[in-house]
Amino acid sequence: MSSQQPGVIRRFFRGLWDALNFTRRLVFNLIFLVVLLAFFGAFFASRPLLAPRTALVLDPSGAIVEQYSTDPTQRALSNVAGNESPEVQLRDLLRAIDAAAKDSRIERIVLIPDEITGLGLATARELGAALDRFKASGKEVIAVSGGMGQNEYLLAAHANRILLDPEGAVLLEGFANYRSYYKDALDKLGVEVHLIKVGTFKSAAEPYVLSQASDASKEADAYWMGGIWQEYLGEVAALRKIDAAAIADDIAHYDQRVAAHEGDLARLALEQKLVDQLATRAEAREQLRSLGAAEGDEGFRQVGFRQYLATLAPANLPHVGSDVAVIVAQGEIVPGDRPPGMVGGKSTAQLVRAAREDDGVKAIVLRVNSPGGDAYSSELIRRELAQAREAGKPVVVSMGDVAASGGYWISMASDEIWAEPNTITGSIGIFGLIMTVPDTLAKLGIHTDGVGTTPLAGTLDIRRPLSPQLEAIITSVIKRGYGEFIGKVAQSRGRTPAEIDAIAQGRVWSGAQAKERGLVDKLGGLDDAIAAAASRAKLGDHYQVRYVEREMTTWERFALSFSDSEAMVRLARWTGVRVPAGMFAGNELNQLAGVLESLRGKRYGAFAHCFCELH
Repeated sequence: MSSQQPGVIRRFFRGLWDALNFTRRLVFNLIFLVVLLAFFGAFFASRPLLAPRTALVLDPSGAIVEQYSTDPTQRALSNVAGNESPEVQLRDLLRAIDAAAKDSRIERIVLIPDEITGLGLATARELGAALDRFKASGKEVIAVSGGMGQNEYLLAAHANRILLDPEGAVLLEGFANYRSYYKDALDKLGVEVHLIKVGTFKSAAEPYVLSQASDASKEADAYWMGGIWQEYLGEVAALRKIDAAAIADDIAHYDQRVAAHEGDLARLALEQKLVDQLATRAEAREQLRSLGAAEGDEGFRQVGFRQYLATLAPANLPHVGSDVAVIVAQGEIVPGDRPPGMVGGKSTAQLVRAAREDDGVKAIVLRVNSPGGDAYSSELIRRELAQAREAGKPVVVSMGDVAASGGYWISMASDEIWAEPNTITGSIGIFGLIMTVPDTLAKLGIHTDGVGTTPLAGTLDIRRPLSPQLEAIITSVIKRGYGEFIGKVAQSRGRTPAEIDAIAQGRVWSGAQAKERGLVDKLGGLDDAIAAAASRAKLGDHYQVRYVEREMTTWERFALSFSDSEAMVRLARWTGVRVPAGMFAGNELNQLAGVLESLRGKRYGAFAHCFCELH
């Protein structure tokens, strides 16, 4: 029996299909091979071998934060596109500095603060303390800048020497807290805002009901800002070995000082001894080249802090033994499950619960950098911390730049509270906001009418005027909330409610002022709080610090480590791919958004919030 051979046309198309199929497999295999080679190249390129006499360059770009507010995939895509991340974690900078202090290959730190866009005073102090530890190891810190504001200068002042560009300036101006007031605009729109608060100095919601700051608000703000300003002057004066009164006098007569120097701000800063030398970037580079090991025709041997971090052992590795768990509470306190950058009542409480239920965790440190927010969400977090203490795990709070109102509320359930002298805290008070829009609708010719089965039925309808009965009810609830607030503070601080009420009333304090009034136990940074927690748990010197936060997926870890590599950075630069950086709203708008987020369309909300930003 013979088999029939396929026809010529059929053989042609079969051969063509086989050729296409082979080509497809070849192309996909080549792509896979390129990706695989790029991955291994990125893996090894991200871990450079350091030579002796290397300078660690600290040139963070963006805001210095406790925790990233963007998800890992977004950061990875941004890195691959060649954009610098708009945020740098404080813990990463501290880790790099402290590791470099013990690394014999690192000779000095070169600090370049020019690209920092957000730096709180307490954060600057924390970084400054790390630089002091580095100097204590016998190494030097040199700051090189084209110009600094006062927060960046507070960090640079910790350097052994500061080199300022001849066209630069050091602008010290003091602190201010100016806000926008919306009452007249709301009146024109026909929006009625009813504020119910307890606390003479609780001014967070004043902009919605007043056209200017109240006298009580100005009095309180002047006091706590004055305290922080004196702390600032004292620290700069001590670091630079100049007179604090002379700095203040120069600022008060800055117009005259600038005129006397014919508008040369850099020369004025040099004469004021705020900097040590005027030098262009090329001149600064030449100095660093002469001090350390030369590299290339003009450069000096250096490593960026991101690349240096890649040479260190990974942080937060699984650990069998005793851990001090650090939980970050950064941003507005709002209801529900929230990503990093906001404090979710549910999500943050779950992190505390996870640490409490983890047998390897022996103590908890809550790192607070929050102006507060939703009162009920704050209480959920406080309860979880209280349960951790009841379970026998010490809880220590470390306050960052701000831990006020709701930020103080979640700090109460602790064995110890640490704050920096320039931390913004207190604001123990509570307020309620009720918005109605009947006049707004009336301007459009819309009117609301009908009937209800009880006097309370329909009172939460924003189209109707505020009912006196509802206002009385909410007033009682707010008063009770304030009573609970000061009662819980009194219980946690070993005081009477009357004693706490005398220093509460919504009043804001600096960390140093809060310690004087018994609202804070000790002054110090995160490392101090961690050591205190370990001591309370009797861990001795053998423990690991572990951040408890949302776990990244396998893909997120891969994408982030791949995109962070030096190879991918070079590839992005080589291809010239750039994605425009996003615009960030001001803090005031962000805080307002947090309040609106907590309301979630409700007519009424109770808040423990402090609008106490420094500018």
